[in-house]
Amino acid sequence: MVIPTAVIEPTAVTPAVHIPAAAHVPPSAAFATAARSRPAVQLTPGTALALVGGGTAAVLVVGAVLVSMLLAVAVTGASVAVCAVVLRSLIGSSRKRR
Repeated sequence: MVIPTAVIEPTAVTPAVHIPAAAHVPPSAAFATAARSRPAVQLTPGTALALVGGGTAAVLVVGAVLVSMLLAVAVTGASVAVCAVVLRSLIGSSRKRR
């Protein structure tokens, strides 16, 4: 049994498109080429030391900021307590004078 195929007639102006052979790369070969073109990340002793030093510096800075904030809260609380004691004393002494 023969199946007839349709004949496609070219339109009036159809430019011929030429695809070079290099464009027909199988997907697996294209992936392997892309994977090889990226540089691998290499951790040298100098880079590791720089990372450890940077991490240590970041931890120390964050720690210093947090401790200074805690100290600011403590100083503020102590000053509010002293003000409360002074006001209580002034109010108590004015009541005794009456």
